[in-house]
Amino acid sequence: MIKAPQTMDKPLLFIDIDGVISLFRFDLDAQPPGTYLSVDGIVHLISATAGEHLLALADDYQPIWCSGWEEKANEYLRPLLGLAGPLPYLRFPDPAEAPRGHWKLEAIEEHAGVRPLAWVDDGFNAECHRWAAQRSAPTLLVPTDPASGLGAEHVEQLRTWARQLARGS
Repeated sequence: MIKAPQTMDKPLLFIDIDGVISLFRFDLDAQPPGTYLSVDGIVHLISATAGEHLLALADDYQPIWCSGWEEKANEYLRPLLGLAGPLPYLRFPDPAEAPRGHWKLEAIEEHAGVRPLAWVDDGFNAECHRWAAQRSAPTLLVPTDPASGLGAEHVEQLRTWARQLARGS
């Protein structure tokens, strides 16, 4: 995992890619706007608005890639999304060897510790919700539809939540 300087006063924002930034399962007759990108021979439609949405969240959060893309997220997405520098990313065990009910939970928990966090993903399961409810630190799960990904409504929800935390409410 790449460690970037931590800003302890901001909550962490764990960002999945497939289904959040890279869109799929959309109707081909109503394809969302975006740019096609080939990553290791796999073609992805990268949302046209993902970059502006991530930039809008940067003041309120410390963003972290939370995807099986791992280091490839910075290599392929950072320039396309207009991000100033690389983001830290998590490394994950093989999903088949994950000790919990979701393959990302152990890495998220290890990185976050007791810090507040928001997690944007299209693949939450019951274990994710159970884990979030049991955390001692504030935790927000933001589900996305893989056909549309991260949208303005998610950004507003995330900004409102982070600002409520900052005010202590």
